[in-house]
Amino acid sequence: MDKRKVILAYRRGFITIQECAQIMGIDSMQIMKIMNDPTLAEPLRGSSIEIVHG
Repeated sequence: MDKRKVILAYRRGFITIQECAQIMGIDSMQIMKIMNDPTLAEPLRGSSIEIVHG
């Protein structure tokens, strides 16, 4: 399973931090490091820039 999806499920409250770590197969210390990883953060919605020619 994609790590980003598991982390997103935790951040949205669908699973606990312990369940998140278990699904990913890591311990609680490792999960805390991953939670602080900016590359696994949820992308901002509506943040794309639209270029209009005219």
